[in-house]
Amino acid sequence: MERIADHSEVAVVLLAAGQARRYGNATDSKLLAVFDGVPLVRQSAMRACKSMAHSVTVIVGFRAPELISALSGLPISILHNPDFASGMSSSLITGMTTPQVRSAEGTLVMLADMPSVSTADINLLIEAFVAHGGRSIIIASCGNVRGNPVILPRSLLSEVARLKGDLGARNIIRASNVPVVEVDIGPSALHDVDTLEALVAAGGIVS
Repeated sequence: MERIADHSEVAVVLLAAGQARRYGNATDSKLLAVFDGVPLVRQSAMRACKSMAHSVTVIVGFRAPELISALSGLPISILHNPDFASGMSSSLITGMTTPQVRSAEGTLVMLADMPSVSTADINLLIEAFVAHGGRSIIIASCGNVRGNPVILPRSLLSEVARLKGDLGARNIIRASNVPVVEVDIGPSALHDVDTLEALVAAGGIVS
């Protein structure tokens, strides 16, 4: 009998390593901005921890000591990506090397700068992954527009290892023969805070 995935075999990789060059000056970190009294990076990690995923791994790089401090006490793994300046792919690769991710049926790749993505959104994606037998790429969308988070099945781990630059998983999704399932979670799928203006509009307070 073929093995069928379940929610306990989805691992979250939360990408929090980037320098966010469009945000503030060269030393600012949007992930340390406060939402509802909590740093954004911690809020994102907490929502992932409350989901049906079986593990949460956070990748840090830029201003790592402050981010690690903001994440203290959570049931997560934290990995430092020394090559974070080279782009998102290096952080993805860093996350995919961990035992909890390599043994999972799927990896939910989540961006830490998306304050509207909720635990319920994450669970919807995991439920879709399970419903499709753990063999499909699951992409959050808003209407017909694809966004984030994304779940990659374990069959694509070797493809992730070959990524370069700041492309994330988009090239893998385009090039693979793995079925793609879109899950509409509404505007949350597209709502990031790449600029200071966007962060303030979303209710963030610069720390």
